[in-house]
Amino acid sequence: MPLVLTAGCRALPAGDEDQPLLAAALERRGIGVAHFAWDDPAAPWGDADLVLVRSCWDYTECRAAFLDWAAGVPRLVNPAGVLRWSSDKSYLGQLADLGVATIETRYLDDPGALVVPDVARFVIKPSVGAGSRGARRFERHQLDEARAHAAALLEAGTTPMVQPYLEAVEQRGETDLVLLDGRLSHAVEKGPLLLGGTRHETGLFLEEQVRPRRPRADESALAALALEAAMSACGLDGAPCYARVDLLDAEEGPVLLELELIEPSLFLVHEPGAADRLAEAVEARLPRSP
Repeated sequence: MPLVLTAGCRALPAGDEDQPLLAAALERRGIGVAHFAWDDPAAPWGDADLVLVRSCWDYTECRAAFLDWAAGVPRLVNPAGVLRWSSDKSYLGQLADLGVATIETRYLDDPGALVVPDVARFVIKPSVGAGSRGARRFERHQLDEARAHAAALLEAGTTPMVQPYLEAVEQRGETDLVLLDGRLSHAVEKGPLLLGGTRHETGLFLEEQVRPRRPRADESALAALALEAAMSACGLDGAPCYARVDLLDAEEGPVLLELELIEPSLFLVHEPGAADRLAEAVEARLPRSP
């Protein structure tokens, strides 16, 4: 029986909410499944026919160690080079250069050089981050607070990103499209997270309001273009096993917020059949028997 090991983090020893559905779908295909934290020294990564990166949501606190681990794991999905590229959101600049409509983003190496976008409110977030941790919204007059937050992110070892706060998110939310083996599987809408006020971040991610939705044609087209550009940037010959493309509405249409190829929630619980489609993509990457 082929064996797939899924990699997560110690804070979620049983994996995320997608894990039971994925494990059941793989087992229906005659594939064994076991789950370990990525930094568990007892995990038998070398014994697996394939290692699938799933809920490694603590990598933002130790990115170098995580990438070293990934580089040493044989038969890793998505591959280590893709994880390196996707784990730092400086990729937004690369994708913009490749013609992808992305949210306006500036990267700071000096908080004193903060230039506020020409909007009522703006966001500062870390270039290495997950689950919206470290992302804060500011009013234009809150420059001192914004600079202090940027300085804290720099001190923590990540580059602050400055983006406009797109007001449409409060009415239309964020649209996340899940692509499995390069094909659109399903999409969800997430409510706004950055509504101001003091936030106490104690977990791996902020709680989200999620519901399924059908993406518009322009959203699906942008997701496909973004994934194609990412494959070019990563040097991938074929589509990654999974990808999540996060979009927001701007005045000119949808824009890319993030392209997650490393450890995203795939919202399998919101789409019947999605777990089986992911299991099919995983099975296709198993080594062929002689």
